[in-house]
Amino acid sequence: MVSLIWVNRDFRVMPPRREGKGSQKQARFERLKIEILSFVGANPGCSAQSIVANLTHERAMRNHGLTPRKVGFFIPRHLAQYLVWWQDHTAGRRVYGEAGCSEVPKKH
Repeated sequence: MVSLIWVNRDFRVMPPRREGKGSQKQARFERLKIEILSFVGANPGCSAQSIVANLTHERAMRNHGLTPRKVGFFIPRHLAQYLVWWQDHTAGRRVYGEAGCSEVPKKH
């Protein structure tokens, strides 16, 4: 024999997600693009680690959660038309420069 217990309880429903424009997220995205472009333009041949170090320490973007890996994924996705990368074989990492940069090694 199975006994059932009746519970008379009103369960709260979660409020719907706010459907905002995401203006803060968009502003951070645009600022990150501008800061990366200006740093790489001033320092061609820089690595993702140096970009992150500059942004977190010099540009006060500490709370953005930036890591070299995130920057390495961000540049090809969002800045591919402005920046190029090549492999630095001595250090074994990607380095970045502006499109048409004179420091880009020539492909034979």
